[in-house]
Amino acid sequence: MRGKEADGMLFVARQAELRAIEQMTRAAADGRGGALALVGEAGIGKSALLDTAVGALDGWLVLRAGGTEFERDLPYAVLHQLCAPVLEHRVGLPEVQRQALESVFGLGGGTAPSPLMVRLAVLGLLHELARHRPVCCVVDDTHWIDSGTRQVLAFVARRVAAERIAMVFAGRDRGPGTRVPDLPHLSLPGLEDEDARALLQSTARAGLDDEVMDRILAEAGGNPLALLEFGRVAAGPLGLPGGRDGPRDGVVDVLEDEFARRLRRLPAATRTLVVLAAAEPVGDLALLRRAAKRLDLDPAGLADAEDDGLVFLGPRLRFRHPLVRSAVYRQAAPPTRRRVHAALADATDPDTDPDRRAWHRAHAVVDTDEDAATELVRAAGRAQLRGGFAADSAFLERAAHLTPDPGRRAERLLAAARSRLRAGAPAEARRLVAQAERCPPAPGDRAEARLQHALIDFHVERSAAATAALVDAAVGLDPDRARETYLEAFASAMFVDRLPGRLRQLGARIRAQAPPRRRSARPVDLLLDALLDQVLLPVEEAVPAMRRAVDAFRTAADRASASPWWMELACLMAIDLRDDEAMEAISARQVELARGQGAYAVLPQALRCHAIARTALGRHGEASASLAEARAVDEAAGTVKLAFGELILAAWRGDVDRVGDLRAALHPRLGREDVVAELYAIAVLSNGLGDCATALDAALDAQEQQRRGSYVIWSLNQELVEAAARTGRPEAAATALNRIEAVARTSGTEWAVATHLLAQALLEPGSASTDSRYREAIDLFARTEVRVHHARARLTYGEWLRREGRRAEARVELRAAHEALSAIGADAFAGRAARELVATGERPRRDGTSPLGLLTAQERLIAGKVAAGATSREVAATLFLSPRTIDTHLRNVYRKLGISSRRQLRDLSL
Repeated sequence: MRGKEADGMLFVARQAELRAIEQMTRAAADGRGGALALVGEAGIGKSALLDTAVGALDGWLVLRAGGTEFERDLPYAVLHQLCAPVLEHRVGLPEVQRQALESVFGLGGGTAPSPLMVRLAVLGLLHELARHRPVCCVVDDTHWIDSGTRQVLAFVARRVAAERIAMVFAGRDRGPGTRVPDLPHLSLPGLEDEDARALLQSTARAGLDDEVMDRILAEAGGNPLALLEFGRVAAGPLGLPGGRDGPRDGVVDVLEDEFARRLRRLPAATRTLVVLAAAEPVGDLALLRRAAKRLDLDPAGLADAEDDGLVFLGPRLRFRHPLVRSAVYRQAAPPTRRRVHAALADATDPDTDPDRRAWHRAHAVVDTDEDAATELVRAAGRAQLRGGFAADSAFLERAAHLTPDPGRRAERLLAAARSRLRAGAPAEARRLVAQAERCPPAPGDRAEARLQHALIDFHVERSAAATAALVDAAVGLDPDRARETYLEAFASAMFVDRLPGRLRQLGARIRAQAPPRRRSARPVDLLLDALLDQVLLPVEEAVPAMRRAVDAFRTAADRASASPWWMELACLMAIDLRDDEAMEAISARQVELARGQGAYAVLPQALRCHAIARTALGRHGEASASLAEARAVDEAAGTVKLAFGELILAAWRGDVDRVGDLRAALHPRLGREDVVAELYAIAVLSNGLGDCATALDAALDAQEQQRRGSYVIWSLNQELVEAAARTGRPEAAATALNRIEAVARTSGTEWAVATHLLAQALLEPGSASTDSRYREAIDLFARTEVRVHHARARLTYGEWLRREGRRAEARVELRAAHEALSAIGADAFAGRAARELVATGERPRRDGTSPLGLLTAQERLIAGKVAAGATSREVAATLFLSPRTIDTHLRNVYRKLGISSRRQLRDLSL
């Protein structure tokens, strides 16, 4: 029941919670880190529990920080508290991580780091510290920490399982936005009666009779802080503190009343000093002394507040409890608050801490003040450079309220709304747009407000109505931004909108109202034109614009200043054109650019597109590695993406169960079946399994959707031809054959021409040209990089030869197809080749099971990167894990493969 003494008082109860923390820290000391969140109301004993648990850590590095109500909007404010004492250890980090830390903490210039890079840098910093001794991070009052810090802490807490790092958080539960998510929680209830009585008896003033004690116990409800305060004062009716009249919400209100009452007993000058301290959340005594002098106050007066138990003076000023700070600040009259904020602004160094200076100055203003607003706008710019979109928005919103000119106020509110949306707060963004519309805005800003409304709706629900509203909102924007908005709307609708005719109608609207492109068209301008042509025009008329767009992106991608945005659409367009060189070049370059620029918003989609390209090339192991990396980025960023790349790879691998699971996961999110990638996956999987009737049904469904104006992957034409030929329905493939022929004629790539020759051979098995068509197609495929299509061509040729009675020749083709498809991992097609070989009288060669099959997807990804020469630290940076976690995975890889070194790993074929 009873624990150690803390701060001179007996620490009672909470033994189960102490044991939970001690078990976690013992495991962390052995390299099995963890995190835990303590949750409870104000005064329930969270901080005392933390102090007791941390006090028992011997030989640990303990890093402490706490949220404050006044710093919730300052970017990475709590993270700065946590990391500032150890920032000198950043020198051991990779340069990009070191620069990220220096940028967010104002120690260096450079471009804005991505939030993911900041999270990874903090993980790396803690890893460096834990190499020397165990590290315990303790963060109190998490309900008040800024959003940037909260995201960093959640990221790190999920990745310390293999580290000598323990993390303990404490806060009140005020809803999802105030928690550090995905952590085990310990809820702290009130003390049991026996423990509450023991605490009260150990701390209360002498002479409390039983009636007063019982009344205090009943009113405190087991809240330790209430027991301590009520027992200390016992001045009101029946021994309770006196306070405001009227009903109160609970014990927390009673406590705040008591702290305010004690403040009022102090001399006027001391009261102002305490309000000054409450408005300065860091507790910097040097700053408080400078500010006090500007108010003609003697800082020594704070000793009276310390004597009364409201504050503690030391290296930093500390309030006895956060409730004391909030009670002091809230009871202060508005003129007093403005005076202390003005003094703090004057006392704050504008060079070392310009953001806090701007924030204090803003709170010192009575009415509008353009100078103060301008200073806040500059602070907003600095916040954005540090990746703090929530803080950027808060600064801009406050600046807007201080702005005297209505037009400029609207402009700043709209800028704040944009940042709120980027921070993932659409409801707050909508509120700011509504405020801007009441200013009223200038004509250009009215168009911006319409766009913001549409973007918010589009962000919340990518429905047809939201897409149409986004297209409408683009009217009146400058030409470049309008065309980019149209591209975003149309590209999003292409892959999910299956309602007959709606995509074509949307394309026609965009074409009618889009401003003409520049004379020197950008790649994105050409891409928009090409996508519209692809949906609105026949194949042969669409290909020229598609060719121009693909070539433009390929050329632009080689520039050092190239942007990775939109390149996945150019890659998919290259696949439709059957241009394997452009497909591979664009997809590989997009991944390279996204990684190099830290563009983690686009990296997962780039990796998935690269996986689709690698699947087409028959490099299924590499495709799987790209998808595993994409999932790692998604998990680190807390995002969920549509698994189209996973679906296509699973279909080519012939993995029936995986395809089923992915389809089941897609349907609830999209609200319907038959999305573009799903129909393609069904057709490929079914053709591989030999279920050509199902393949034909899926392909014909897709063709009908295309006829009605929806976008369909052009690769489906090839699947339709094969399914129609094998089911004896060649007439069903007439439209698909025409499309294949048009691509071959206008695109002219070897892949496109080979596909056309193969389609002709499949649909005209009795033609005198069939044999030569097969051979020519196979020769052309051999000159491309699309290995899996080359192997499939040999499979279909072997099947035709067997039916023609040319068994010896058939065995040659089927054997080669079986070996290639097996090596690729296209198991369903390999199984089909094996069955055909058996029908010719030859049993397919059985290869031994590769030990690589024992590895998980993440282990194979890590093994592949290490085999390519990457260090553990480099792999950790790529996958947003700690180096120690990578080493743990590598040990598992070595054990499963029966090896013991990186050199042996490099000798394997990964």
